[in-house]
Amino acid sequence: MPSKNAISRKTILFVVFPQVKLLDIAGPLQVFSDANEQLNDVYKVVVASAGGGLVASDTVLPIATVGLEELKDLALDTLIISGGSGALAASRDAEFVECIEKLAQRSRRVGSVCTGAYVLAAAGLTDGRRVVTHWNDCAQLQSDFPETLVELDPIYVNDGGVWSSAGVTAGIDMSLAMLAEDCGKSASLAVARSLVTYMVRPGGQSQFSAILSNQSKDNAGRFDVLHNWIENNLFRQITIEAMAEIAKMSPRNFSRVYKQHTGQSPSKAVEAIRVDAARRLLEDSKLPVKTIAAKTGFGDEERMRRAMHRNVQVSPSAYRERFGSS
Repeated sequence: MPSKNAISRKTILFVVFPQVKLLDIAGPLQVFSDANEQLNDVYKVVVASAGGGLVASDTVLPIATVGLEELKDLALDTLIISGGSGALAASRDAEFVECIEKLAQRSRRVGSVCTGAYVLAAAGLTDGRRVVTHWNDCAQLQSDFPETLVELDPIYVNDGGVWSSAGVTAGIDMSLAMLAEDCGKSASLAVARSLVTYMVRPGGQSQFSAILSNQSKDNAGRFDVLHNWIENNLFRQITIEAMAEIAKMSPRNFSRVYKQHTGQSPSKAVEAIRVDAARRLLEDSKLPVKTIAAKTGFGDEERMRRAMHRNVQVSPSAYRERFGSS
């Protein structure tokens, strides 16, 4: 007779396909494996593929799997589809997609890492739901599956038990959040510490910082030096004239060229970078909100509150309550 612990374990099923990204499977798999070490085998972890056997990853290391056809009697809790360059082909394999749809019907929750969202969408599991994937694939996912509500910004999303995450390491964040849902935040924090990773990043965080966002738009890197200077001088009063001097341009020409290259005004860019810095301090420190407002150049709490509402739709105190480390 199986033990009580064995009966209560939750089965986490990872499904992979040829050319899966190794980190998309290895990162989340490590979260649940470490949870087993620390919490006395709360999960049964299974990795499967169509046909089973060794599946080629995007590295020299293959992945050992069982066949999907062997899972007919497996009691499922969570189904996670990994991502990788083979995801698009997998999403167009009608037999594979039908199998995923049937597995999802037997699962309490489903999830995807990176481009694994294509497979969930092909199975109709994301219709009318908010979903995220790697920022570079969001437009294509939205175009291919118009019924899916694709979001560019979050690290991960949970919409009614359908989870999705952005690129690579975001799968770890999603898995830590699932662990917190199952076993509590303290358990999730303990596993995060063991992985020496960020202390459970909130899903509402941006996939990339305001600076990285600006740099990705400014392909030529014309304002890289300026963006770094802004980040290192947030405590100062940053004027158009000061930024123009760093950019070695006249103020008028600088304002025009900057918006042309980045899609936003210099003042909006400074505000977004200040908000990024404030969010990090709210998450990682116990500093008073008033002190954070001063350190990030807002001057007072009210100005920071208005800026955070414009950029992340939440007040500093509410942000800290939700996302701050305990």
